[in-house]
Amino acid sequence: MLYFRGCVVRDKLPHIGEATGKILDKAHLDYHILENEGCCGSFLLRTGFTDEALEIMKRNLEDFKNEKIVVSCAGCFNTLKNDYKELLGEELDVVHTSQLFRDLINKGTLKPKKIPLTICYHDPCHLGRHCGEYQAPRDVLDSITVLVEMEKIKENSRCCGAGGGVKSAYPPIAEKLASNRLKDFQDTDADFMITSCSFCLLNLKDACEKLNNEQCKASKVKDLSEILLEALKD
Repeated sequence: MLYFRGCVVRDKLPHIGEATGKILDKAHLDYHILENEGCCGSFLLRTGFTDEALEIMKRNLEDFKNEKIVVSCAGCFNTLKNDYKELLGEELDVVHTSQLFRDLINKGTLKPKKIPLTICYHDPCHLGRHCGEYQAPRDVLDSITVLVEMEKIKENSRCCGAGGGVKSAYPPIAEKLASNRLKDFQDTDADFMITSCSFCLLNLKDACEKLNNEQCKASKVKDLSEILLEALKD
């Protein structure tokens, strides 16, 4: 099994990779990472650099073929699952961590305990609208916390504002969109907002820091792997 961390996890949010690795270890799964892991091609595709993306994607196939690939990032998942098939004709065996975690819990391989927290879940566009996966992360959260829903969820969820190059090209717009989503979170009175996309996590955390609001601290926005790892601690 190949654990593909993705650019944002690898370079900006390494704690997600560390938490995921610890969970895979607890499940006694045999996995490896790429020593010279590159980009999946998602960012280039979303910002119009299709030729450059295709070059990277073709090079990646040498590492991806004959592998079961686990990814933390919803953008990586959408790219490996859909774009490699559509643009290169290659159907990769790829699973998002939320799906893998749910399956491991259902099989009894992972036995997390309930933790006394109220959680809401933010649906990433790439995992939800692009790949149709809304339930797996909720199943994981249901098994370990009290899950409450924000006003806009699933196919009607607000975007975090980071995708499509918006965070890089139009930072004020990305910040405003993230702030709107954080207002949805605050309205629930939940202890934490959980997501399963590194881009969403990064943008929501950045917006929290800009708001400078006691009710909205960056520490209140977490990746699914972080909360699951907490529930797996002895």
